[in-house]
Amino acid sequence: MAFNLKDKLVIAVASSALFDLTDSDKVFREQHESAYRMYQRENEKTPLEKGVAFSLIKRLLSLNTADDHLIEVILLSRNDPDTGLRVFNSIATYGLDISRAIFTAGENPFKYIDPLNASLFLSGNIDDVKEAISYKCPAGYVANKKYEDDGDEELRIAFDFDGVIADDESESVYQNNGGLERYQEYEKEHADDKMGEGPLFEFFNQLAEIQKKELKKADEDSSYNPIIRIAICTARNAPAHERAIKSLRRWDLRVDEAFFLGGIDKRTVLDVFKPHIFFDDQECHIESVGESFPSAHIPYGVTNQKKDEV
Repeated sequence: MAFNLKDKLVIAVASSALFDLTDSDKVFREQHESAYRMYQRENEKTPLEKGVAFSLIKRLLSLNTADDHLIEVILLSRNDPDTGLRVFNSIATYGLDISRAIFTAGENPFKYIDPLNASLFLSGNIDDVKEAISYKCPAGYVANKKYEDDGDEELRIAFDFDGVIADDESESVYQNNGGLERYQEYEKEHADDKMGEGPLFEFFNQLAEIQKKELKKADEDSSYNPIIRIAICTARNAPAHERAIKSLRRWDLRVDEAFFLGGIDKRTVLDVFKPHIFFDDQECHIESVGESFPSAHIPYGVTNQKKDEV
């Protein structure tokens, strides 16, 4: 009987997001493929350093139990199977429950996101992520930085709202139709209108469903501690907050914390929340928060389109 992915939260992760490939990439760039292939074989038994998405993936996998396999992580790699063996060996060394992989020998692996029913693809290759987004695939770019995991038991995930969970309808009004004043008027006029779904909506929705199961367990067993904690961190403030809250309500999605910041640096509050990953569609926010916490840029919507046109 085939392994069914339909009812699981499926994460597709590139080796460049899961591990730090700085040294390997340097060999490939400076000495080309044959030297890279030899380098990976010679270091086959040497574990790769943990990458930006490592803590997120490890904590997501910790939600699986023998009775309830909620989350499936699949490696999508530009390596071929031969050079990718070091990645699989590193996965085994760290004890990650990842047993499935697709190797594409240099091709962008994003085309497998939809067939695998993946609601998120994380990669350290910005071109791969942009192409995935252009085909309406849920993808995020993680810059190659090192972070120390705080070692606690929670899984804290923070999302920007517009251009991540919701679409860029409102941002388009801001960018194209008169700036902040018109944007605020528009949001007041449409406060009761549910927003369209953004690129990471399905990931957010599935994560929220798993959190509901956790909260139900806690209701039934007072000794059980739910580990998922979800935050919205947005530049919206009053009166634009109302439409975001009502959209979440109509989607039947709860959040644990919400920050309506109106231009305050998002790092101010995220330094307290301490996310294991933060998703935002604007690079300026990622650059700030990414100094302290794993962050993923979602290159979606009008803001990123204008940037690419410049």
